[in-house]
Amino acid sequence: MKKLIVQKYGGTSVGSVEKIKNVARRVIKTKKSGADVVVVVSAMGHTTDELIDLLIKVNPNYEPREYDMLISTGEQVSASLLASAIQAEGEKAISLTGGQAGVVTEDIPSKARIKDVKFQRVRKELDDGKIVIVTGFQGIDSKGDITTIGRGGSDTSAIVIAAALKADVCEIYTDVNGIYTTDPRIVPEAKKLKFISYEEMLELASVGAQVLHPRSIECAKNYKLTVHVRSSYNDEEGTIVKEVSSMEKRNTVSGVAADTNVVKVGILKVPDKPGVASMLFTELANAHISVDMIIQSVHEGTGADIAFTVSKDDVKKAVEVTEKIAKKTGAAKVVSDGDLAKVSIVGVGMIGTPGVAAKMFEILSNEAINIEMISTSEIRVSCIIKKEFAKKAVTALHKAFGLEK
Repeated sequence: MKKLIVQKYGGTSVGSVEKIKNVARRVIKTKKSGADVVVVVSAMGHTTDELIDLLIKVNPNYEPREYDMLISTGEQVSASLLASAIQAEGEKAISLTGGQAGVVTEDIPSKARIKDVKFQRVRKELDDGKIVIVTGFQGIDSKGDITTIGRGGSDTSAIVIAAALKADVCEIYTDVNGIYTTDPRIVPEAKKLKFISYEEMLELASVGAQVLHPRSIECAKNYKLTVHVRSSYNDEEGTIVKEVSSMEKRNTVSGVAADTNVVKVGILKVPDKPGVASMLFTELANAHISVDMIIQSVHEGTGADIAFTVSKDDVKKAVEVTEKIAKKTGAAKVVSDGDLAKVSIVGVGMIGTPGVAAKMFEILSNEAINIEMISTSEIRVSCIIKKEFAKKAVTALHKAFGLEK
């Protein structure tokens, strides 16, 4: 059976006419190697941000449906231009929107999750010998409306489409050579990883590593799909994201990440009685707000303080929901702080290795960095600190855990 490769190119990879022509040549080369090729593209460069700015100027209180209608055009531009560039080289190609490609989503504008991929149209075009270019980040809902699946959603589009088509591999092309032990712009000594487990990549993506979207890794893991993260500017091998055998030797810590897209929201002096936390976080969930860290502290005789973190995109709505709950429960007030960063260490080698968290706290203490919140999983430790110390923390942790080696 013919090999099928799904490739995804991010905004920087298709950010100019010359870059689009470069991607076209790379795609054609893959096709000529004997494989069927499906390409998923993001919008060019900063197109999405520019479209959002335009929308805000027209109506700061825009409807989510109109947001999706507008920003989905960015990917359509990229897809059409890339298909045209491939056709100019003498190869057959066709561009499809997410809806035309059969990507079906929930009826939730701007944050929809993909429910299904009806891949018959894509399969037919491949059988006709065409390279198929699909707009990432979007699909169509039960009403026939265009929906988008959240920032960074082109990764998810590519992996879901690859899984539906039972592709041999999903190649994610970006402006870096693979997955590194940390952001090389912060720590030049950062090392490229030859491979990384789904679990480690999911944790790193969730805590600020911006190479892959967390939902895309979750999907790849569920379908045991091999993902190859590599550069669109050279032919070097990148990083393979895969199931890692327990027999493979692993470092205690594989990577360090920092996320500055985080805001802490606090509701102070909440009556210390059952049901308040349930009420608060149910309302946040109903508003489609994802909460990360949660901490509750009880003060004798004065009730409890509850603090939690959300992304900056959700802070306005999160504060509104929390203020409503504060009024209903008689809490003192609601506060928020966006001058923060989440610094995390990740590694499957942390399982069964005592003292890793203690070492992280000691390193931050030695750098005079105060920790405001802590959360952990089996293979991750995250700390909320002041944003001004994020680079210092990442550099110190990377060195202390020997990742430059």
